[in-house]
Amino acid sequence: MIEEPDNIYATETNPEAEAPVTQNPAQRIAELEAELQEMKDRWMRSEAEQANLRQRTKRQIEDGRAYAVQKFAKDVVEAAENLRRGIESLPGRTYGEPEIVTKIRDGFEGIERSFVALLERNGILRIDPTGSNFNPEMHQAMAEQVTTNYPPGTVLQAWSQCWMLNGRLLRPAMVVVAKAPDPNSSFTGQ
Repeated sequence: MIEEPDNIYATETNPEAEAPVTQNPAQRIAELEAELQEMKDRWMRSEAEQANLRQRTKRQIEDGRAYAVQKFAKDVVEAAENLRRGIESLPGRTYGEPEIVTKIRDGFEGIERSFVALLERNGILRIDPTGSNFNPEMHQAMAEQVTTNYPPGTVLQAWSQCWMLNGRLLRPAMVVVAKAPDPNSSFTGQ
């Protein structure tokens, strides 16, 4: 003959049960409501984590798209700088200069304007720092020049321009910065 247990709902035979069946129904309801609240809290936290993860991933993808061309942009900027150096190496405009020199200069200047406009349309911006205050985040000081005509820290000359890619520094400007004269020297220059 098969023997049946006295209480088939007892905790020993039902591992899922948290309390014996003899528990007060009001207590059991309170425990279940507390458990439900805990589950809701866990669910809300999980949803918030998922939303944060989606936002972070979206931002990383956007940054990846915006700055994926950074190495290429640096190379292109070098070409733009070399084009500028080539234009500056041409002799200055003079009255009666040969027509071919004028056409070559005008041609190179037109190419440079077109090239820089193309770069700007693609998020690469050239900034001339001459006359601005020295900013170590955007400028690289290559030399200091003693002067009384400009306040100390003013960029007097740019050896190269500052280049930005979508608002992020791509290449700092190499600059000459104004320096105050030493009070113990006999400087009388500019």
